[in-house]
Amino acid sequence: MSTTFQLDTSTSRANPTPAPMKRLTVPKIRRRKVDGVTEEPLVMLTAYTARQAQLLDAHCDMLLVGDSLGQVIYGLPSTIPVTLEMMANHGAAVVRGSYHSVVVVDMPFGSYEASKEQAFESASYLLKETGAAAVKLEGGEAMAETVEFLNKRGIPVMGHVGLTPQAVNVLGGYMARGRSDSEADKIVSDAKALDDAGAFAVVIEGVVEPIAIATTEAIGCPTIGIGASAKCDGQVLVTEDMLGMFERVPRFVKKYDDIAGMIEKTVETYAEEVRDRSFPGPEQTYQPKK
Repeated sequence: MSTTFQLDTSTSRANPTPAPMKRLTVPKIRRRKVDGVTEEPLVMLTAYTARQAQLLDAHCDMLLVGDSLGQVIYGLPSTIPVTLEMMANHGAAVVRGSYHSVVVVDMPFGSYEASKEQAFESASYLLKETGAAAVKLEGGEAMAETVEFLNKRGIPVMGHVGLTPQAVNVLGGYMARGRSDSEADKIVSDAKALDDAGAFAVVIEGVVEPIAIATTEAIGCPTIGIGASAKCDGQVLVTEDMLGMFERVPRFVKKYDDIAGMIEKTVETYAEEVRDRSFPGPEQTYQPKK
């Protein structure tokens, strides 16, 4: 029986125990869209750690190890400085912490744009080091040949069009895309090129809704919206954003809770108990045996 490893928190935070392999596959994700329709939208969230993956896994179809970890985890100003090694380390942790979702790892800036061969070297490294099922890369028609090259060599690829954060310096910021006719046409043609090249899904980010809908209708593979439309074939958000870990988030984020507030309040209580010496108490200390 094939097995993966899931951290068993009931015994030890670091003790892996085998669990039956029940993981979804890339072909199953692709087949969720039939004749242009996805009856049950695909659920995707970002994950960067094993424990986070554990908590998200049962509720998601896909977990994205996004290069957004540069900002979320490392406090970097953008995704540009993120390295392959960073993606590999976090990707491996997410795979270890999950057994159901398809794990997709972002290819960071500078790891695939130079050539098809560079992209294959980077993508194969990520899959070998992490055990993930697929990679994601940004870009449309310019990357279609690379997507086809990778797909034919056994590496599933998720595309990404519209607002592409790795191109923020060219785009001039994080504003919504597709407001002009030429830009709208390019987004649709970019997605078509990726679909034709064999991408199993395409993220549509920060695109005006009519263009997101038109793109979804124009291609055969599922679209994953983020700041796009509920009519996309699925949705993705940065988990820390939707949990309310940050005060400032993009306008397309819905905060489902205030985890930052909960953490702050809990830490405040802990600090008070340490200072008034009520922690640790009898339940948290060891006494001599009688």
